[in-house]
Amino acid sequence: MSITAEDVKHIAALSRLKLSGDEIELFGRQLNDILHYVDQLNELDTKDIEPTSHVLPINNVFREDVETPSLDREDALMNAPDRAGGFYRVPKIIE
Repeated sequence: MSITAEDVKHIAALSRLKLSGDEIELFGRQLNDILHYVDQLNELDTKDIEPTSHVLPINNVFREDVETPSLDREDALMNAPDRAGGFYRVPKIIE
């Protein structure tokens, strides 16, 4: 399979990219190189290889879900530079 200039233009249009003629040629070559490399990988014999989702044996480490007391409101607001009542006061950004 080979990527043509029309394929690159189509991909660019789908991606909302404006490409120059030089960029179309460059990206076409790069995409063809990628496809060539994938074809080389497809030649490997993987029938005895177990499918994996990750190359390293990673397991999730879960902790016990234990209820703990939350932070007191005054402690949470102690370092607030500006506050109004029991809330943080921030600059208005939407008019």
